[in-house]
Amino acid sequence: MSGKHVIPASTPVTGFVELGDEHDPIVHVPDPYNPNRSVAVRRSSLAPTLPSEARDLTPQPLLDPKAQRYIGAGVGAGVAAWGGGHLLAGASALMSAATGFGVTIASIIFMMTVARVAVALRRPRTVNVKNVNVLGGRSKTST
Repeated sequence: MSGKHVIPASTPVTGFVELGDEHDPIVHVPDPYNPNRSVAVRRSSLAPTLPSEARDLTPQPLLDPKAQRYIGAGVGAGVAAWGGGHLLAGASALMSAATGFGVTIASIIFMMTVARVAVALRRPRTVNVKNVNVLGGRSKTST
């Protein structure tokens, strides 16, 4: 047998004996003075680590709920403004049509009035005025 820890049987055993299967494994930890270097340390000389809590591995939403509400409110406001614009465009078209119709009606009424006045001005009229004087200086006029 050849090995690192084998002692020949003729030599008496004195001092520290380390069995092949019972030595601590060596672990490398960051050097406290230079974090870019590692230092070899026996595992038994390190403080025991506390077990960490179990992680929650349920899938998380892509956006948090508050951000989803803000995005929804922004999209809703945009759609409402778009719909309001269409409503106002329709209302303005309706008002424009009503204004055009009103101007047309007013023009027809004006032309009919002008035609009546023109006919009335062409026709000669005879006006008879009757004046009656009564006692006391009073007078009564009638047509």
